[in-house]
Amino acid sequence: MTDRTIGYIVGSISSTSINRKLAKALERLAPEGTTLVEIPIKDLPFYSVDHDGAFPQVAVDFKQAIADVDGVIIVTPEYSRSIPGVLKNALDWAARPYGQGSFDGKPTAVIGTSGSGIGTAAAQQHLKAVLSHFNAPTLGQPEGYVQSTPGLFSEDGEVSNDETAGFLVGYLEAFNALVDRYAKVSASR
Repeated sequence: MTDRTIGYIVGSISSTSINRKLAKALERLAPEGTTLVEIPIKDLPFYSVDHDGAFPQVAVDFKQAIADVDGVIIVTPEYSRSIPGVLKNALDWAARPYGQGSFDGKPTAVIGTSGSGIGTAAAQQHLKAVLSHFNAPTLGQPEGYVQSTPGLFSEDGEVSNDETAGFLVGYLEAFNALVDRYAKVSASR
């Protein structure tokens, strides 16, 4: 696969989210032929099975945005040693209605940043368990635990540390390889 579009979901709706800055850094560092586009979650209402018969348009658009990309990167903070509620809500919308899960067969990667040296490790493990249930082929290595320090990411995605920038480039290359491998399998069916 030469050109690919990768969607990214930021698991925080905070205007000052360091994970949004990380997502912007990934967008800026994307290799040639790869375009990253945000799949927003902030306008999704709380999921309820009551909606399964008639999804609101914002949820239909959310599921379509996932369908329209070659793979999805979920950039998650860690709240109380797990994923944020707003992200879990989005995943619930993506999983429904039953049998129409948006992540089924969709190459997916998980990354996150925090001030901690283990940067969102617990949240990522919970998220990977959910993605496994969704049948999403998920990038195993490299793991994306990024320790954020003041000034590491600018608002527009510049990375001040060359080692971190190099890691992120390698991370994107590894994910692109997963997307390409999965595309070859899907095309041969």
